[in-house]
Amino acid sequence: MTEKATFGAGCFWGVEVDFRNVPGVKDAAVGYMGGDVPNPTYEQVCTDRTGHAEVVQVEFDPAEVSYERLLETFWSAHDPTQLDRQGPDVGRQYRSAVFFHTPEQQEQALASKARTQARLDRPVVTEVEPASEFWRAEEYHQQYLVKRGRASCAI
Repeated sequence: MTEKATFGAGCFWGVEVDFRNVPGVKDAAVGYMGGDVPNPTYEQVCTDRTGHAEVVQVEFDPAEVSYERLLETFWSAHDPTQLDRQGPDVGRQYRSAVFFHTPEQQEQALASKARTQARLDRPVVTEVEPASEFWRAEEYHQQYLVKRGRASCAI
C-alpha cells in the first residue's frame, strides 16, 4: 500500500527528478497546491496571484522508503532559508513548503525542520501546512527534464 507526500521546493522540474531517484518512490507528479484558484494553469500560477506553490506529489511505499528519507531529499533539493524564491526564481509559487497528509507526517516534518534549523545559521522559512487539493500540472511539465535528456536544473 502506498502513501502520499507533497513538497514545494522551488521549480518543480528538478525536484521531481530528485524524488524519482529515491528507491521506494513509485511515482512523482508535478502540480500546484496551497492556493485559492480551482484547477489553476501554469500561466496563472506564474502570476504569483493564485496562492499556489509549485509542488511535487510523491507516491511512495513506506515499507521501502521512510517519510523521514523523503524529508531528507526535500531539504537537500533546495535552500530552505530563501523566502518565496529559489535561485533566480522569485515568487510565492516557489516557496519552501511541506504539505502534510497525516498527523504523523506533520509531526515528522516539524521535527525535521527543527533539526535542519539547528544546523543552519539563517532562519529556515519552510512552511509546514496541511495538504489541500493537488492540481496536476499540464502534461508537458510531467518529467520535463527527463523528456529533454537532462538530469537536473541549474540554479
